[in-house]
Amino acid sequence: MTHVHYLIRKILLSFLLIPGLVSAMTIGQTVELGKLETFAGTNYSLPANNSKNTLVMIWASWCPFCQRQNVYLEKFVKQVPPNSINVITISIDKNPKLAKDYMSKHGYTFPAAMMTPELNQSLGKVKGIPILLILDKNNKIIHKEMGEMFEEDFADLKRFAK
Repeated sequence: MTHVHYLIRKILLSFLLIPGLVSAMTIGQTVELGKLETFAGTNYSLPANNSKNTLVMIWASWCPFCQRQNVYLEKFVKQVPPNSINVITISIDKNPKLAKDYMSKHGYTFPAAMMTPELNQSLGKVKGIPILLILDKNNKIIHKEMGEMFEEDFADLKRFAK
């Protein structure tokens, strides 16, 4: 795909996928993840003395853009040095079993949990997916991508891994 086609596709998808951009989730906003239970049955929370950036991706099992993007996320997680970035993905599926089965079916190893009311309140209303956020060590949003990302976009995210 040429660079021009890539840009056109990304712009069109952004307008089609996100009719009313999310009013929350702005650069500099603090996001409280709280405690999340992953589909693997473990508790996910950032350590009190967190010194790493955190990648947060919001997705759903029924979203075709998320399905393609999750493949790139899995590669990203395997390519960055271990413990160089925190990763958590949040499903907005109505039925947790669908999201859990989706993760299992595809053999994804990145941590995934369901959206909680507390996290939803911290983020604001999600009006389009996928959404990818990079939080700094203080949980402030320092990078935001809305709409489908591609493999080269994930390669660029390696700059946030420390």
